[in-house]
Formats: sequence, structure tokens, C-alpha cells
Amino acid sequence: MIIAVSGKGGTGKTTLASLVVRYLIRGGETPILAVDADPNSTLAEKLGVVCECTIGDLREEALKTKYDAPAGTPKHQAIEYAVQQAVVEGRGFDLLVMGRGEGPGCYCSVNNMLRAFLHNLSSNYKHVVIDNEAGIEHLSRRTDDKVDVMLVVGDQTPAGLKSAQRIAELVTSLELVRGKTWLVLNRTDDVSADTAAITGLDLLGCVPDDENVREFELRGEPLLNLPDDSSAVKAMNKLLDRIREA
Repeated sequence: MIIAVSGKGGTGKTTLASLVVRYLIRGGETPILAVDADPNSTLAEKLGVVCECTIGDLREEALKTKYDAPAGTPKHQAIEYAVQQAVVEGRGFDLLVMGRGEGPGCYCSVNNMLRAFLHNLSSNYKHVVIDNEAGIEHLSRRTDDKVDVMLVVGDQTPAGLKSAQRIAELVTSLELVRGKTWLVLNRTDDVSADTAAITGLDLLGCVPDDENVREFELRGEPLLNLPDDSSAVKAMNKLLDRIREA
């Protein structure tokens, strides 16, 4: 299953993406590939691993050096090897960080190879969890395989709801999701049906503001270590149970 998490910056989408990974690990649903597709990459820290090389770095290097491989080694094999080296191993999951966007120059050939390798790589995992960049730019470039479940994270602010609405419209127009797209409202215990209806999405549920999450993030401690009785963990587990039962 491919699960993508999107939303306006500041809504806590990376935190919720981390809790999706936690849920799958605790449920024995491994191996998992976590993909940080946000140029402002913070998923590694929240999962407790260190990333030293991103796909963005590889893309720039490929454009600069043309990945001159040893004689007899095709360029696509050299890039594939580099992608494999960029995968960070964790307990029950691996992480791939997409990194910075494209600079000046033509990336078409490199991007086509990268997409093919990333598609093949994801097939080795039981689940893929994608933390999309804030907003809709990454989705509009259609760089992902179609996802099975899209979680659009928002809050009760007008800007948060408007952003969720725009993402929903884009996902629908580009047919990016083969399954269901849900709205998840973060840092709130409840919301009126009228408020959620503004986005045009079905409300999966709410995740309350959690002091445990704030403390873990301030200390830089992996969210995978959050206690089972954490209010955010319990809420996300309930929402993800609902998805599995659907």
C-alpha cells in the first residue's frame, strides 16, 4: 500500500507521517519505505535516523558529471547504484529523502531514470509512506506513482482549510489517487461537519494537540518512541484502523 501525506506547511503533516510509520511498524507491517518528498526535509529526524545523501544531490551530480561510469558500465546502472546507497536503513523501515528541487539545466533524462528506479525500489516494500512537500507543487509534477490512500492534513484556520481544498481539487483533476483521499485535522479534538465540508473531502478524524509530541520534538527524540497512551498516537491508530477496515 502506498500512503501519501500532504498539507500546508505548519499543519504537522510530517509528524502525522511519522505516526503512520509507527503504526505500521507496531502492527508488524514491515518492511516499510518512508519517502521524504519535502525539500524542507525533517522526516529523518522524526524517525530517528540520519540522512547524508538525497535524491536531489544525486540529480545534481548526475547532471554535472553525467555519471561517468567505468568502461562497460551503463550510466543507468551507475545511477541505480547511487540511489541504493542513498537509502537510509532503520528498524523496520528504510528512508529515502528526495531533497532539494531542480536548479537550472535539463533534468529530463535523469528524472526519467530516477522515476523508474524509485518505482522498482518501492516494489520491494510492503508499504510506502510518502511525506509530500507542503502545498501542491510536488503533486502537480506527477512524480509519484498513484497512491492508494491520500491523507490531507489541515487545521481549522481558513488558510489550512483552503490549502486542503486546493490539494483535494488537484488530486482529483490529475487522478493521483486510486483509492480514497481523506481529510485529517491536526491539533484539535473536534470540528463541525460544516467546517470540514469546506474542503470537499470526507473527514477521517481529528488528532488532538499532544504534549508528548511537543516534548519529543523539542528534545529531538524519535516519534517512533512515543508511548502507546500518547493522545496523538491513540487518535492516529484509530484513524488508520478505520482505513484498514474500509
